[in-house]
Amino acid sequence: MDINDLKHLLTAVQTGNLSIDEGLERLRKLPFEDTGDAMIDHHRALRQGVPEVVLGESKSAEQITTIVQHMADHGDNVLVTRISSEKAEILSNNHSSGEYDPLANTFALQQKPFEDLGRGKVLIICAGTSDLPVAREAAVTARIFNNQVEELVDVGVAGIHRLLAHTDALREATVIIVVAGMEGALPSVVGGLVGVPVIAVPTSIGYGASFNGIAALLGMLNSCAGGITVVNIDNGFGAAFAATRINRRKP
Repeated sequence: MDINDLKHLLTAVQTGNLSIDEGLERLRKLPFEDTGDAMIDHHRALRQGVPEVVLGESKSAEQITTIVQHMADHGDNVLVTRISSEKAEILSNNHSSGEYDPLANTFALQQKPFEDLGRGKVLIICAGTSDLPVAREAAVTARIFNNQVEELVDVGVAGIHRLLAHTDALREATVIIVVAGMEGALPSVVGGLVGVPVIAVPTSIGYGASFNGIAALLGMLNSCAGGITVVNIDNGFGAAFAATRINRRKP
């Protein structure tokens, strides 16, 4: 339940289109619901503006199916991250309108129509094709959180002219997410070109001395371009959530 759902419910009770008892019944499973394996936070969208997201990693197919079904029954948009193709197939059989993205490893069930709630566009820049899974997770997350999203792919510092060919997109963005592995230099370059918030996402892509993303993480934390925000390694979801908080208009 988000703020619009609650307003509609209270209005219906006020106008007599819904009885007090019916209103109480709809609120009965709030603020959370115990499904046995999980405590689903149905008030998350009311507090934070976006519904709870399910981390599919390490959860069984049965656990994910139960959680998603209870969230779907409330009419919420549902996003599952880090989900395998086998688990996603089970969800797709139960929710035919859901979309599995095999590159992002996400399953998105959008039950509410897209409503642009942002102040502008979230631009997601991906340094290399190998970084795409993390960048795509950010894109899927940002879109289901009702942001306009644009993606730039394979514009890393090894061929910086590829990025500079998209200066219009850089200038038009309200928030920029930059996803990069190896030495993680791209966010510094972008941060030096724009005046909007830049969120850097280090990836675990790179040879031995990259230490599974540690080198990129440290490079981004030590960026010479001031004001860059850095999230955890491979955390496209976290970057998109941060971008949503920055981009979101107040209700």
